[in-house]
Amino acid sequence: MKFLTLNCHSWLEDNQEEKIKIIAKTIKEKNYDVIALQEVNQHIEGNLVCGKVNDRNFALVLLNELKQLGCSEYKMLWDYSHIAYGIYEEGISIITKHQIEEGHSFFVSRSKDKAFWKCRKVLGASIKINEEIIDFYSCHLGWWQDDEESFTEQVDKLLNDTKKDRLTFLMGDFNNNAFVRNEGYDYLIKKGMYDTFSIARERDCGVTVKGKIAGWDLNENDLRIDLILANQKVDVKYSKVIFNNINEPIVSDHYGVEVEIV
Repeated sequence: MKFLTLNCHSWLEDNQEEKIKIIAKTIKEKNYDVIALQEVNQHIEGNLVCGKVNDRNFALVLLNELKQLGCSEYKMLWDYSHIAYGIYEEGISIITKHQIEEGHSFFVSRSKDKAFWKCRKVLGASIKINEEIIDFYSCHLGWWQDDEESFTEQVDKLLNDTKKDRLTFLMGDFNNNAFVRNEGYDYLIKKGMYDTFSIARERDCGVTVKGKIAGWDLNENDLRIDLILANQKVDVKYSKVIFNNINEPIVSDHYGVEVEIV
């Protein structure tokens, strides 16, 4: 099984349409089983297509690009957490070529006010792969030192939703640097999650953010905040950073993470 997670920074990138084509081309070439996306925006003035999704939804545009490349088997789930920049519904998405048995989303933030930019939702999907039901969550959580929105509360709400007896992957932007001890990353590991990067047979440096980005305005360090975590110890062939100008061109202010589970 091959997975990808990427914070898309969607509709906020220069040359956005070209970058969508790069992502779609990479998905086709890599043949990912499951893709978790964050900052999946849609313009609030779009025309509704299905449920909450409108025709200006980044994930839908990506899906249509995949269809143009002959990858019509991919399907998507999407929901949004809050309004961003006054014109976008900022959300999370899961894209897969496998059968989706069930999908749901829920708040992990204290606030449920979608006008508040720290309001957070997580999107979950139960997906059938090789006759096994596996749960996936696309996550975009808050920061460790935040008095308004507790990171530990968000993690606790997220983990309370998961089925302990089913293989589960948490994928996304956790906004906590894995290189820093005794903060959010260590809290996740202490709660019983396995970092696929750490247990991979082959891995690179893992850095997914360099320098200042939105939410890390004073950052001068290399960050590893985009993660793929599992609730069981799995055999990880490799973990590598992608869309970093080493493995594929840059498409966002975050790099992506790709893993292969055997």
